[in-house]
Amino acid sequence: MKFADVTDADGKVTDVTLLQAAEAVHRQLRTELPSDYVAKMERVFAGGARMSVALLNDRVAGVAVYRVYENTADGRKFYVDDLVTDAELRSTGIGKALFAYLQDKARQLGCRVFALDSGTQRHDAHRFYFREGMRIASFAFKKQL
Repeated sequence: MKFADVTDADGKVTDVTLLQAAEAVHRQLRTELPSDYVAKMERVFAGGARMSVALLNDRVAGVAVYRVYENTADGRKFYVDDLVTDAELRSTGIGKALFAYLQDKARQLGCRVFALDSGTQRHDAHRFYFREGMRIASFAFKKQL
């Protein structure tokens, strides 16, 4: 397995073919993504997000969308927006390897905190996060406008 960054440090897509290849796996988590996936992701990247993928035999096996920012509570923070492994390849170590890759990236970027939110219904994901040493640090509240 290997890893590839789809965006550079400024959020510019470095490999549009790889971004397009990530779409099918990304949609397994974010089914509501619009049909203009590349354009949507370019807007997300323009807002500070970045993407890395796990590749197994040159096939996208996992996708991570993340951002780095600083806040008053945590200092410099590495926040994972989306983390998904292809459903056909779950429980094969891809998620664990991608998770470790992201944590290494966070350390290299000088982040003090590695964080993500996970929907309350995602029990399998929660078990994975607990196994990886994460803990529930707060409640996340939101309201649709």
